[in-house]
Amino acid sequence: MNTLIHRESSRAGRCRAALRPYVAELLAELRRAWRTPAFVLPSLLFPVLFYLLFGVLLGRGHAPLYLLATYCVFGAMAPALFGFGVQLALDREGGLLTLKRALPLPPAAPLLARLAMAVLFATLVAALLVAVAHAFGGVRLQPLQILQLLAVAALAAVPLGAIGLLIGSHVGASAAPAVVNLVYLPLALLSGLWLPLAALPKVFSTVAPLWPTWHLAQLALPVVGQPAAGSTLGHLLALLLVAAAALLLARRRLRRIG
Repeated sequence: MNTLIHRESSRAGRCRAALRPYVAELLAELRRAWRTPAFVLPSLLFPVLFYLLFGVLLGRGHAPLYLLATYCVFGAMAPALFGFGVQLALDREGGLLTLKRALPLPPAAPLLARLAMAVLFATLVAALLVAVAHAFGGVRLQPLQILQLLAVAALAAVPLGAIGLLIGSHVGASAAPAVVNLVYLPLALLSGLWLPLAALPKVFSTVAPLWPTWHLAQLALPVVGQPAAGSTLGHLLALLLVAAAALLLARRRLRRIG
């Protein structure tokens, strides 16, 4: 009996020791993010303010429901794209990435910590949007619908974070914000996150399946009872393909130049 207890205790100790660097990296990422108001406040508040303006004050008909779903995706974009793309470029240029590679640290720890931070911010924004929609937009959702919207927002951090990682691995710190903005704003418009694609020229609807944010929007819209195109499995496969391709290209680049 004592031997069994000792084995279980040793196994638990090894698990804690293995998880310690991942937890430390996550805490470091969270401290760095929260100590940067220029990143935190826009990431959390811009989607909410835009929703109040376009979904509540100017919204008509199904606009509060439609924009709640699409803004949950939009709210995940900034933490993932800027958190990965700009911060990775800064870490590369400042030598922090090289330093971390020299430390006895699991190679995946910084990446997973940054992904966890992006997921946290995405779900926080989605929760704020749901609260605002309930309080000011007259939107009433069931608990399961709220959980599903939060899940889509969390999922959005994966392919968008991979795209950010790809950008940060190719551009310098000074160019990264501009390049991320060139991806961030067009993706939101071309994917129908700000207004339905039916209100735009037909060419926008034709090319929409090329964008990962469009697939995320198609996962979010049915949650609130809005029509969506395509199948859930097809959207998930498209997002997996985007994330895998971006990660492989970023890994190849970082192996060459660091």
